Amino acid sequence: MNYTKKNDFAKKPPRGWNSWDCYGASVTEDVLKKNADYMAKNLKQFGYEYIVCDIQWYEPNARSSHYTDFADLCIDEYGRTYPAENRFPSSKGGSGFKNIADYVHEKGLKFGIHIMRGIPRMAVHMNLPVKGTEYKARDIAHASSICCWNTDMYGLDASRPGAQEYVDSLMELYASWGVDFIKIDDICVNYKIPGDESTISYCADEIEMYRRAIDKCKREIVLSLSPGPAMLSEAKHLCENANMWRITNDFWDDWRLLYNMFERCNEWSEYVSEGCYPDCDMIPVGHLSIIGEENGKTDRYTCFTKDEQKTMITLWSIFGSPLILGCELTDLDEWTKELVTNSEVLELDNNGKNARQVKRSTKHVIWTACGEDESLYVAVFNIGGWREKFAVRGEDINASGVYKIRDLWEHKELGEFNETMTVELDSHACKLFKLSKMS
Repeated sequence: MNYTKKNDFAKKPPRGWNSWDCYGASVTEDVLKKNADYMAKNLKQFGYEYIVCDIQWYEPNARSSHYTDFADLCIDEYGRTYPAENRFPSSKGGSGFKNIADYVHEKGLKFGIHIMRGIPRMAVHMNLPVKGTEYKARDIAHASSICCWNTDMYGLDASRPGAQEYVDSLMELYASWGVDFIKIDDICVNYKIPGDESTISYCADEIEMYRRAIDKCKREIVLSLSPGPAMLSEAKHLCENANMWRITNDFWDDWRLLYNMFERCNEWSEYVSEGCYPDCDMIPVGHLSIIGEENGKTDRYTCFTKDEQKTMITLWSIFGSPLILGCELTDLDEWTKELVTNSEVLELDNNGKNARQVKRSTKHVIWTACGEDESLYVAVFNIGGWREKFAVRGEDINASGVYKIRDLWEHKELGEFNETMTVELDSHACKLFKLSKMS
């Protein structure tokens, strides 16, 4: 099958908001709408457009970031999950997410949802029919393919008749609701099941089923795969089938996790292209964990320093990652708002090409990306524990001749670059420059 059409509607790294970092499994309709309102008024003009409802929207009693084992889920007669009406009142009467998606679309934005791969265990235990077929849930379930951290689903056996038809029926349903973005979890990483010798492998067959189903439903739906770290050995398959795939496990406001992202981005940089975006995960700035507890922390503002936040946004942008905010948008302070709406930095995320790490020591990292008109983006990061000066040489960044230097965070012209420049940075700080060739 030719999968190239998936790239026709994701020509730039997706940009938006996801509910997980703030609300865990307990997001509600009111939360989605108020964040959509804020995005439409304050962030849409900067390219932020996706409002994504994360996990457990089909569980009436979800209360935090923790999961309820073997919870009762809201499913229809074909074993497909539906929004819990007590949390999403507009879904009453079988409307699903259509009314919320319409609300988001009316504001010029797009709507997304999170799902777990597979079929609800409830549907299998009840042996519900697969829509439009003679098959039933037990015919297609892979009962030994289970998630080690969530008990909602069994995997699907792609070799069995009815499995593709079940996934087709899911995408048909989501398309009818007006969904523009689907994040599928527990699908793109190998892991061992605790207390068991078995391993859940990279789910290539299931990924391909979702890809075919999205293509068949004829709606432009961005396909995002989680969790991470995705495997480099599957890079070609991921590029063929998905628009985004996580290259890290859940990313939080911890310098150690940010430090590790330099290596992950370096490994994946050659696979960033139009419609194909290795994903650094949601951006934990602003107000986080309003409900729930993840990474050992509860309700707080980000633990990243301001320098670390700039380092994060700079790395995500020069690498070409999707930019998905995880905070409560209505609580954004002015500094954080300016951080995530710097138009010069966002231009790099949109249009930078051939990004790569060109130098790394125990103290600093240098990345470059190509811009238009022979311009060159240069990011210099201090990954050490104290203030340092670093030399940036033309031979390191493949720059010959004379360039004008612009500091993109400070919006300042800094003179000329001719063979070398010195950058002085505090610990965990960075500089981002655009070098424009002088005639």
